[in-house]
Amino acid sequence: MMDTSFIKGIVPPIVTPMTKDEKLDEQAFRDQIEWMIEGGITGLLVFGSNGEFYMLEEDEMEAILGIALEQVKGRVPIYMGIGAIRTSKCIRLARMAVQLGVQGISILQPMFLKLTEEELKTHLVAIAESVSQTPVLLYNNPGRTGYAMSQNLVYWMAHNIPNVVGMKDSSGDLTQTEEFVRRNADVGFKVFCGKDTLIYAGLCVGCVGAVTSTSNFAAALVWSIYEKYIAGDLTGSKEAQFALNPLRLQMDSSSFPVATKDYANLVGRKVGQPMLPNLPSPPIQMEKFAQLLNVEGLM
Repeated sequence: MMDTSFIKGIVPPIVTPMTKDEKLDEQAFRDQIEWMIEGGITGLLVFGSNGEFYMLEEDEMEAILGIALEQVKGRVPIYMGIGAIRTSKCIRLARMAVQLGVQGISILQPMFLKLTEEELKTHLVAIAESVSQTPVLLYNNPGRTGYAMSQNLVYWMAHNIPNVVGMKDSSGDLTQTEEFVRRNADVGFKVFCGKDTLIYAGLCVGCVGAVTSTSNFAAALVWSIYEKYIAGDLTGSKEAQFALNPLRLQMDSSSFPVATKDYANLVGRKVGQPMLPNLPSPPIQMEKFAQLLNVEGLM
């Protein structure tokens, strides 16, 4: 049996700090990793959506992932996010990540295309089987790709591909998340909640944790939702969730995914600007971010 005991807790999709000429700010990246580990995270997703993976070339991704693994030194598991469109490119990235030493792979359904169920299954199976000894998480994000992974597809993958052991569900539909948990519980399938406003609710319906962009600027607050829940302090967990929600909801007023870096910079993380064509949020939005951070004592 494949070890999946490490798949749990709070796993942030770390931002990729950039200099003004869009080169990795290595020191800022290392500092961000350390700050989030100190805040209580239990894993790290490199090249999630908030890591701007779609902006990076393969050689850049290899170098950045290598730095992350070197900095973490096995203290928390590292997952590699894969969201390329072409299947062969996804396989190259997955094999590269495994060779470097990641503990898990996360696969997003291809963007821009709108694949049939059979096409998506073929794509996911090919990637998973190319790294058959490594745990694979599916990543359902219909809001960014334009279509969803169906309940039946996830069920088939969970029950037929041995190393597909879990998923991140960013649908924002709690019934969908709950059904991913319920239908695949018999094979020990691990479901992460992918909506920061639903961490507490996700835990209540059987999620093992959450993949949370807000950990890039509020790591300790996000961790407390999970920590209090598993300690049995449901009231405290819910209160921490309610403290986080206004911060996360305000992010939707900015273009994706710039708000994560905006917030992080406001709390002193120095992660640089988003890569072009994205721009930082306008001053009026930044003022709203700052006000909310002040309310929670995060500035």
